[in-house]
Amino acid sequence: MLPRWHILWGAVFSIAVWLFLPGVSLFYISLIFLASFLIDFDHYMSGAMSIRDYNLKNVLKYHRELLKKEKEENKKGIRVRGHFHLFHTLEFHILVFALGYLWQGFWFILAGMIFHSLLDIASLINRDRLYRREYFLVAWLLRKA
Repeated sequence: MLPRWHILWGAVFSIAVWLFLPGVSLFYISLIFLASFLIDFDHYMSGAMSIRDYNLKNVLKYHRELLKKEKEENKKGIRVRGHFHLFHTLEFHILVFALGYLWQGFWFILAGMIFHSLLDIASLINRDRLYRREYFLVAWLLRKA
């Protein structure tokens, strides 16, 4: 899912939380909103490391080209995993959950991350690309070893 959609749906989700839980401060609502799309920073990192260029425009161009290639491969029945995205793994979500015991703001960050991940999974299923994502850090490390 493109970042603009994560921003839009993250705003809708954050407003819904604010309406249903009016006692939650706007600071925590903002954490949900920001986490609902900033989790994609790992996409920027993986792209920048792949092309060894940290210019955002060039990284976005790289990802557009990668998406075209992915679509072509999918049409041919080629099913290859995409880049590894650390912030999207179950283990990273568990880490953020555990950090919530140190500061409750992390639970609001986790809410935004989970919302983002659910949108991603729905989008990947809709586009028949669920196979592209690695959901477990441990599985990725074992495959690399």
